Amino acid sequence: MVHAWRTSSYSGQGNACVEVGATDHGAAVRDTKDRSAGYFITTVSQWAAFIDAVKADRFE
Repeated sequence: MVHAWRTSSYSGQGNACVEVGATDHGAAVRDTKDRSAGYFITTVSQWAAFIDAVKADRFE
C-alpha cells in the first residue's frame, strides 16, 4: 500500500516528473503524466542506493 504520493524534488519544473510514495517496505514510483500506467515498488535498500546514485550524479 502506498501511503502518500509527492512529486520528486529532482523532477524540476519540466515535463519529466515522477511521483514517489512511501510504502511499508520501501518506495513506489510513478510517472506524473500517466498515473494510470501504474507504478513500481522498490525495497528500502534499493531506494537508498538509487538516491545515493542520483546525489552522486552517476546518471549524468
